[in-house]
Amino acid sequence: MEKEITIAVVEDDENLRFLVSHRLQTENYQVLQIGNGLDAEKEILAKQPDIVLLDWMLPGKEGIEVCQSVRKAGFENIIIMMTAKSQDVDKIDAYSYGVSDYITKPFNMDVLVAMIENKVRFFVPKSGAEVYHFGQTEHHPNIHSLVRDGKKIELTILENRILLHFLRNKGNDVTRDELMEAVWGYSSNVNTRTLDMHVVRLRKKIEKNPDKPSYLQTVRGLGYKFVDDTSEIPD
Repeated sequence: MEKEITIAVVEDDENLRFLVSHRLQTENYQVLQIGNGLDAEKEILAKQPDIVLLDWMLPGKEGIEVCQSVRKAGFENIIIMMTAKSQDVDKIDAYSYGVSDYITKPFNMDVLVAMIENKVRFFVPKSGAEVYHFGQTEHHPNIHSLVRDGKKIELTILENRILLHFLRNKGNDVTRDELMEAVWGYSSNVNTRTLDMHVVRLRKKIEKNPDKPSYLQTVRGLGYKFVDDTSEIPD
């Protein structure tokens, strides 16, 4: 059965592009094949694929520049960068350009499919608009926003994913490893300091006093817990 998920495979190596595209098609994904950076930018914005597999080195325009351009133009779907080992050093900096995750060449096709399935499961928006509530705040994950006192507060893509995971797991202890896998995805090598930095930024948007959080609480030596006292019966 064909999945209602479109994946753009942006790769100038024709053989690799064919192999990846063929495997994804056998997994019942709809595939859009693109061979250079300039065409990629136009096609991504025109077709709005759910996931983009984007090679780092491309003719016409480098992958990281394509990523930066489409993000500035409002593209918010998943972008997985395909990189060579020598490009690992640039990975952390590139998150600021809007890269969702990485896979390093040469990669195993099964690992690629597992990564994509993880993204589809957690991050590709479902039909219908989910709304979550805590305190006097509404979270609208499909538009990456909070609404409080009639005012809209924008969330970054990563803040949105972090908050959504907590709201789906209210009252439960969430380890840093669990959170990193849920937010960055399969086999991500993001470090805990990066995660904690995003949590600090998120607290500034959801807490009355970010230094003494009432919702997004630290569980010492483990991770975090989201507590919504408005849903609890007082003693």
